[in-house]
Amino acid sequence: MKRKLRLSFIIVAAIGIGMWALIINIAGGSGRPINLTGSESIETSAECNWGLSFQQEGKEPVGNATAEYLKEYNAYYIDKAGEKEKRIYLTFDAGYENGYTEKILDVLKEEDVPAAFFLVGNYIQQNPEIVKRMNDEGHTVGNHTMHHPDMASIAEQSAFEKELTDLEAEYEKATGKKMKKIYRPPQGKYSENNLKQAFEMGYTTVFWSLAYVDWYENDQPAREDALNTLNKRVHPGAIVLLHSTSKTNSEILQELIQGWKKQGYKFCSIDNLLT
Repeated sequence: MKRKLRLSFIIVAAIGIGMWALIINIAGGSGRPINLTGSESIETSAECNWGLSFQQEGKEPVGNATAEYLKEYNAYYIDKAGEKEKRIYLTFDAGYENGYTEKILDVLKEEDVPAAFFLVGNYIQQNPEIVKRMNDEGHTVGNHTMHHPDMASIAEQSAFEKELTDLEAEYEKATGKKMKKIYRPPQGKYSENNLKQAFEMGYTTVFWSLAYVDWYENDQPAREDALNTLNKRVHPGAIVLLHSTSKTNSEILQELIQGWKKQGYKFCSIDNLLT
């Protein structure tokens, strides 16, 4: 069963997060997500995969929705207000545990860097001590839903809410504390209706402005390739998405953090974005 859950998470990660590699365009004016049909830009609130286009080294990428549009629903993919201060936010997604998270936590503690961990239900159920450690060491545990479904396909408010509230209950059972209202859509799939649903529940929705292909457990990127890609894509105000299941990430994290500190980046808690 554990192997099935792990394989399922890897597959949906590849489907969802892989979309950042697509080059997308943004409609002028409203900044709402669009589909492209020939040369015509069509505004729509239909289901979307979060996507990014990295167009210039060291600069923020173009997302398939603008920061201004997302903010209407208390959602973020970048901290525009933190660009001048070179704020940066480390976030990790985890659908299962394979032995690297505690090494990552060791590095974060040594470097005095806060992070956010977006977890699913089975992770919390199977690893309550690690979740407690995240909490005790000042990190934010975010809601990645109970079962990691395609949330954009869930139309009913009650079903949408249940995926989040069931995960909240698991977190409270493991830690004795209430979960903070911060949410990352599984696979990066969302719709305008999703953004409204989360907003109405008091949640802040967090996408990302920096990621790379790190989720294939048996095909990990080489150390130098990973550092090269991440350093080229880093930018002020970045919300960084990494997977804590990545062996490479556990090996490069300290060098990555120290390098970004030397460049003047200030590591901040994702709690800064919470209302």
